[in-house]
Amino acid sequence: MGAASILLEGVPDGGSVDLPGYERLGGYEALRKALANATSPAHLVEEIKRSGLRGRGGAGFSTGKKWEMALAKRGRVKYVCCNASEGEPGTLKDRFLIKANPHLIIEGVILAAYTVGADEAYIFLKEKFAEEYRILSEALEAARRKGYWGPDVLGSGFGVTLRIFRGPNAYIAGEETAMLESIEGRPPKPRQKPPYYPIQHGLYGHPTLVNNAETLANIPKILLRGGEWFARVGPPTSPGTMLFSLTGAVRRPGVYELPLGTPLRHLIHDIGGGVAEGRALKAVFPGGPSQTVLVDKDLDVPLDFDALKRIGSGLGTAGVMVYDERACLVRVALEFSRFYQEGSCGQCPPCELGTVNMTKLLEKIEEGQAVQKDLDFLVQVFGLVRGRGYCDLVSSAVRSVESTVKAFRDEYEAHIRDGRCPRPPAGDPPKVLRT
Repeated sequence: MGAASILLEGVPDGGSVDLPGYERLGGYEALRKALANATSPAHLVEEIKRSGLRGRGGAGFSTGKKWEMALAKRGRVKYVCCNASEGEPGTLKDRFLIKANPHLIIEGVILAAYTVGADEAYIFLKEKFAEEYRILSEALEAARRKGYWGPDVLGSGFGVTLRIFRGPNAYIAGEETAMLESIEGRPPKPRQKPPYYPIQHGLYGHPTLVNNAETLANIPKILLRGGEWFARVGPPTSPGTMLFSLTGAVRRPGVYELPLGTPLRHLIHDIGGGVAEGRALKAVFPGGPSQTVLVDKDLDVPLDFDALKRIGSGLGTAGVMVYDERACLVRVALEFSRFYQEGSCGQCPPCELGTVNMTKLLEKIEEGQAVQKDLDFLVQVFGLVRGRGYCDLVSSAVRSVESTVKAFRDEYEAHIRDGRCPRPPAGDPPKVLRT
């Protein structure tokens, strides 16, 4: 769990916390306190801003600023949506948290609704997450029976309805506006931004606060102990902890809570036990396949939003994917490209055609059928399609593949020169988790 557990505080290793256990840990006290004192939403927003909490869903946007914008929106109807739709390979932190402490997320959702003035909230899960749905459903019912949500929460006069929405299994369904489309009963296709930012024009056309499940799970702890307490953990620009999904060629894969700012080397070697069987580390994707690849010389980088950005990568959803010396990075890039090709909703031609073209070119290179012009064309495709969709999917596909071309161009050229992949399939490290 790490030395500074916030989200997993009090959770037994490999276990979970039920409602009585959560209450013994101080659960729902932040909600009781806010309602009993009739704490103004503006005061709660200021506390979140003091904490410096940034979104844990990928972009790292200021949670306090997002809540401030949602609170400022006028209108009788507002919504809150908790996004627990994990889809990238190697990422399972939100589902881990649901299993470990579902009430932490639920209390965060209720506090969000109270703060921004929403009387209806959704928790979005993929249809295939059956166990997580069961756990959340049971936790929601237990919380309802204790009066933590419903038409009159704890006799305060504030009412909110919580629902779990089981959405499509498609990767793109996790994009915030595609998620809203799904809830409204349409196929999960992202909306164009601008103008369809959820804060302005969200669910059913009303202002909607969308936060990742891990983001919302931090809220009860912050409002109970104070923003300044939270801000003291981790670096000033990326405070708090984060759940890191460590997968691939390490001895101890798993989900670990660590303070942001922890060096990547510490996570891989000290927490994860280093590369399996004593092999050399070759490549790391610190934020899943949507981020650029790092190599051994980068391992001392702090795992926080700004430090990774400074070296051209990103934290993303903290799915840390490790590859050892046996891995063919062309094959890894091909696997990622296929994932994004399958995940494209098809409404933006640059995305649909770009992911198809990247996959075909990578297949050609991996199979030893390519010439130098194919590699040159692959590089051209990056520039042609990057940033040209309603969402970030095609840019994510470009980031991971382009970074492997830059860092491991010799491997690409060896495939072309020798007419084959220099590493047999049996030489690949264990595949990372596909969700």
